[in-house]
Amino acid sequence: MRAEIWLINFDPAIGAEIAKVRPAVVVSVNAVGRLPLRMVAPITDWKPGYQGYAWFVFLPPDASNGLKKDSGVDTFQTKSVSLRRFVRAVGQVSDAQMNDIAAAIKANVGAT
Repeated sequence: MRAEIWLINFDPAIGAEIAKVRPAVVVSVNAVGRLPLRMVAPITDWKPGYQGYAWFVFLPPDASNGLKKDSGVDTFQTKSVSLRRFVRAVGQVSDAQMNDIAAAIKANVGAT
């Protein structure tokens, strides 16, 4: 499941939390956790201004990820969600992209 892109139902959301049904990358390691939860990083439409933000990872659309337009993984909004929020699988990211996503998450928490 790690590195797969799923449509996730993020509602209900509060405040500036990511909302609605949108794609997200599963970032948790498959062997971690005993609850029916997965850590995900939501994907949003890419805006040129995101290029300067270390927590955004650019994802161009391709046949393997199933995205329709230039997108960005917003690792600042990484969260654990119930498997009941998973709507359907749409694709997966490459190993290199998964490494970039993991590095961005690491930067969010100040790990070196």
